[in-house]
Amino acid sequence: MATAQPKLQADPPGARRNEWILVVFTGTTNVADAVARIALPLLAAHISRSPIVVTAVAAIMSLPWLVAALHIGVLVDRMDRRALLMAAEIGRMLSVGALLVAVLAATPTLALIYTAALVIGLADVVAGISGVSIVPSAVPKHRWETANARITALEYLFNGFAGQPIGGFLVAIGFGLALSVTGFAYVVGAILLLLLVGNFKVAAPPTTQKRSVNKDIREGLRFLWQHRLLRTMALLIAIMAGCWAAWLALIPVYAVGGPLGLDERQYGFLLTCLGAGGVIGTVIVGPVNRWIGRRWSMFTDIIGAFGLVAAPALLPAAPSSAWIVGAAAFVAGAGGTMWTVNSRFITQSLVPADMLGRFSAASRLVAWGMTPVAAILAGILAQIFSYRVAFGFFAALCVLLIYPFFKVVTRERIAEVDGPTAAPATPAPRGGQDENAGTTDGGEDVPETTTAGGSR
Repeated sequence: MATAQPKLQADPPGARRNEWILVVFTGTTNVADAVARIALPLLAAHISRSPIVVTAVAAIMSLPWLVAALHIGVLVDRMDRRALLMAAEIGRMLSVGALLVAVLAATPTLALIYTAALVIGLADVVAGISGVSIVPSAVPKHRWETANARITALEYLFNGFAGQPIGGFLVAIGFGLALSVTGFAYVVGAILLLLLVGNFKVAAPPTTQKRSVNKDIREGLRFLWQHRLLRTMALLIAIMAGCWAAWLALIPVYAVGGPLGLDERQYGFLLTCLGAGGVIGTVIVGPVNRWIGRRWSMFTDIIGAFGLVAAPALLPAAPSSAWIVGAAAFVAGAGGTMWTVNSRFITQSLVPADMLGRFSAASRLVAWGMTPVAAILAGILAQIFSYRVAFGFFAALCVLLIYPFFKVVTRERIAEVDGPTAAPATPAPRGGQDENAGTTDGGEDVPETTTAGGSR
């Protein structure tokens, strides 16, 4: 089903500038993230060859999504979103700087690596929620899909296609150089944020009651739970994110010194396949949406996630399998970006601006909360049984996603998002909310075209 095309509109002053600043900021920050996510696990692998010890780095990096996302979501809806992005960049710079000093002094420890991973992971939560929430304030709605596609393209281009081989190349030269480049990229990202134009703190609805953090958290969770389409999308991505987390956690020790027998540089180029697919996905997502509709475009992510973990589970554990593992990663990358671009558009269309932080936190808690669990579970399964069992377990989970996807992500629901009257559903007012607001007695969500309170 073809999607509706937005009418051409005049851009407000500074809108295009903001769009390109956010795009370039995404590129610099994701270069740094890519190098860090290669350097830290490989640095841990130089200290210990235990799969659990190495996968713990990835688990710790994703742990803040499970334990801190909801409270950070409240901050994003209360504070200046650009200031929060800046704080995240500064936190990353300090953690990488501390690790760089230890590497130069030849005294890196697992405790320091884990601490740096935790700080980077916490900063990733702040930046991730703030970054999604700042787009409606910085870019006009008719530019959201284009801006999201460009931002997602840079995420995959620099965190995968370019970032991963750069990270592998820098690590091969030396961890000191890799961490120095990472810190410099974070500095550049912080400078770019200063160039944004506009007000990035969304005014809360007027109320005479003191705002409670816990009540705000419950409001975000309730909004997610009562919207069937958004709730189901979050649950689906939870499983797919778990598959990605398991693959990313195991692949360093599986590929480098493991069954694939790759060196650090070859490992970086293996991960390039993931990024290359992601870049292609952002290029084709618009035409694919118009050709077969958002629904089928998003379904490719389920296919890709299955192939990502099924390839190492089914193929021989030998260097000859590296090419097919890379091809599966390419398909997964393309599917992942097509889901991301479409899901961001759907979220920004259906969620009010003053709810975006809390909703994004609640959604990502569900969607990404499984990633540290999946990373640890993958390491345990690989150590107790085998890599094949670990990857195969997550491949089986992907198969279970097909029925709920087609049951809930229907053509009719997607058409409401793209329709000319589509608008965010109104959140329940602060204080004294109706627990059943936004749903029918049967638990179905109300039409997504409910009039929104306030402009997005």
